[in-house]
Amino acid sequence: MSTAASPEREPDPEQDGGRTFRFPSALTVLVLVTLGVWLLAFLVPSGAYDRDENGAPVQGTYHRVDSGQSFADRLGDLFLSPVNGLYGVQDERTGRVGPDLAGSLYGSAGVFLFVLAIGAFITVVFATGALDRGIGRLAHRLRERGALLIAGVMLVFALLGTVEGFAEETLGFYGLIVPLMLALGYDRMVATGTIILGAGVGVLCSTVNPFATGVASSAAGISLGDGIVLRALMWVVLTGATIAYVIRYARRVRRDPARSLSGFRPGDRERSAAETEEPPPLTRLHQVLLVLVAVTFAFMIFSVVPWSSALTGDADATPYGFELGWSFPQLAALFLVAAVVVGLVARFGEQRLSSTVAQGAADFIAPALVIVLARGVTVIMNNARITDTVLNAVEDVVTGTSSAFFAVIVFVVNLPLAFLIPSTSGHATLAMPILAPLADFAGVPRAVVVTAWQSASGLMNLWVPTTAVTIGGVALAEVGYHPYLRFVWPLLAILFVLICGFVALGAVMT
Repeated sequence: MSTAASPEREPDPEQDGGRTFRFPSALTVLVLVTLGVWLLAFLVPSGAYDRDENGAPVQGTYHRVDSGQSFADRLGDLFLSPVNGLYGVQDERTGRVGPDLAGSLYGSAGVFLFVLAIGAFITVVFATGALDRGIGRLAHRLRERGALLIAGVMLVFALLGTVEGFAEETLGFYGLIVPLMLALGYDRMVATGTIILGAGVGVLCSTVNPFATGVASSAAGISLGDGIVLRALMWVVLTGATIAYVIRYARRVRRDPARSLSGFRPGDRERSAAETEEPPPLTRLHQVLLVLVAVTFAFMIFSVVPWSSALTGDADATPYGFELGWSFPQLAALFLVAAVVVGLVARFGEQRLSSTVAQGAADFIAPALVIVLARGVTVIMNNARITDTVLNAVEDVVTGTSSAFFAVIVFVVNLPLAFLIPSTSGHATLAMPILAPLADFAGVPRAVVVTAWQSASGLMNLWVPTTAVTIGGVALAEVGYHPYLRFVWPLLAILFVLICGFVALGAVMT
């Protein structure tokens, strides 16, 4: 998964130039943010917007109000923030959120359960060995066609990244990809770029990635399928540009090994493609399992896409009869059922299947808790009635800007936030309550804001040292972090320009 979409792994300081400092985990960062926001709520004046019939704030109606909270109330909000972040209920009359109130669910219980469900599914899939072996067979089959091998592996990783946040799982493929690339006359940096950038650009251009697009869409109050056309187009273009960039570097190194940014270790140049061990062939069972995985994700996409809006371009189009309009409760059930089906087809047996499902859910408890903690921060802001005050301050900054410029600003503003909170889930849950209503003021669809946000998160996670995918990847490939930065920075600049163009176009055209 993208960072914090799967079990978080701490970077190893001994593998990264002997550093002793470790950046705090996403959970620690969010605890500090919770305390900071709670203290800040004593200084920021309370205020509110008038709301329309859909609950959206009406521009120009901001006014000061009394929060009505005593110090004991505020202390109680801090104490209950994780609980409220999970299943806090918002009173429709007062707007307050609490676990024992009556009204609509404000907490992230649905998203929390969905993360555990998809964690169980992915863990069961990997336990079958089908996905690992399928990618291994693809890499070995293309071992004598270098450019095609790079493109094929990156395309598979990018596809998995865009639909399910495939990122940290790539750490298991360095033992296969590095020897293959060296055997073809490339260096270790080619293998590193193939793996990190292949999966990373897919996550950057997430179409239905539940840990990025899904969480952000839920926090923004829109469907997971909203904006999928723009994101799919971005995926095609940015994935193509990234593959071309890696292949260009690979050809340059093959022609002139002295231009390698990572250099060669003893024995690297003596390997041959014939010496690489061939992975075992795919069995009929593996083939069936891969089809089941593909069908599951294809059905997820079908179930969440608002087809009438996507095909007609009209956001208010009447839904077609075949549209399901599923959201997180149904998707959680889908992946739980799919996990069981995959396990049964793989002949796991009752004990192995139940333990694997439980282990998968347990492995994903960290990113699920990140979502809960981030939602708890918004509850503190809501109950102190400072959310609209912050929104009003940002509104004053962007008032008068064009929709295209606004979309670009949302992307740029989220870059430093993504560095501080590399967890896509936590970043989305924290930022969207402010960004989504701001889009209404700017006349920009909330789906464009989601796309701009996830692009910022995805771009930063291609290089920041706070992600296990980057630090772990360069350590496993033995290329070093600084050479990797030298390799990747021109691509980051290219992607930055392309993203700005796409989000601006999305704001203008939708």
